Amino acid sequence: MLTAVLGAGSMGTAVSLLLNSNNNEVKIWTKFADEAAMINESREQKEKLPGIHIPDEIECSTDIEYVVKNSGIVVLAVPSQTVRETAARIRKHIGKDTIIVCISKGLEENTGLRMSQVISQEIKNAKPVMLSGPCHSEELARGIPTAYVASSLCKRRAKKVQGIFMTPTFRVYTNWDLAGVELGGALKNIIALGAGISDGLGFGDNTKAALMTRGIAEIQRLGVLLGAKPETFSGLTGIGDLIVTCTSMHSRNRVAGIMLGQGMDLNKVLDEVKMVVEGVATTKAAFNLAKIHDVDMPITNQIYKILFERKNPRDAVSELMTRGRKDEMA
Repeated sequence: MLTAVLGAGSMGTAVSLLLNSNNNEVKIWTKFADEAAMINESREQKEKLPGIHIPDEIECSTDIEYVVKNSGIVVLAVPSQTVRETAARIRKHIGKDTIIVCISKGLEENTGLRMSQVISQEIKNAKPVMLSGPCHSEELARGIPTAYVASSLCKRRAKKVQGIFMTPTFRVYTNWDLAGVELGGALKNIIALGAGISDGLGFGDNTKAALMTRGIAEIQRLGVLLGAKPETFSGLTGIGDLIVTCTSMHSRNRVAGIMLGQGMDLNKVLDEVKMVVEGVATTKAAFNLAKIHDVDMPITNQIYKILFERKNPRDAVSELMTRGRKDEMA
């Protein structure tokens, strides 16, 4: 099948390799001419996936109409805060039967909307298929096994995507709780920032385990209020994605958190990481949603204050630890 992948970063490139290995004809779009030239000429994404060979049959172009036109599937692999802009750019170039797949994980900063909602506002009747789960692009590109979830309001499209993406090293399940799948994948980045901050402060495994456990509790608290099913957060797109993002040095959010815990300014951190740290914008969106819906999210609140109010991370930890007594399941 002719497949368009929008975004030539680490995940877009890794997904292109996966689809190519499954006998799909793949074209990649990037808005950066130097990135397209690098991929086409060196057959490598040297900046974000060094050492990974890109087969000659995968073409990269800055012409979005050329890449998207006549494609049966269009995969959005761009940063979450550019999903709206990208969806708007492609809507006049796709057919009514084109399947939109989105692997971007985040909440739109100003609206708090999930990515499927953003896409559906820009492309009428899109019914996008969201792919989410525990997956670092560095491992995906090397064929290291993992499992993912496909979710959509259209079961037929989700099942088709499940088949197209499934390989011996990439197992895809379906889950019809679209809100839960998206919220788990987005909100876990906030807790991963916290896990990195914990590491940067020099805390240990006990701290991180407690943080992750209480983190999934507040993710579920907000998620259920927004229409998700609680059991989804025990699955691949909840606890599964949380574990991999909080514990791996492949995680940009964890790495950024480490620097924050060591006292580095947010702007300096983002310059050092050199790639999008999705948890930053998502923290702001979740903080606002929690206020609107009166949901208790103490970890998110403290991370928001560290990011945007320059709160000392040690003071944030102290405030979390000395709150009033509570029942664990309350």
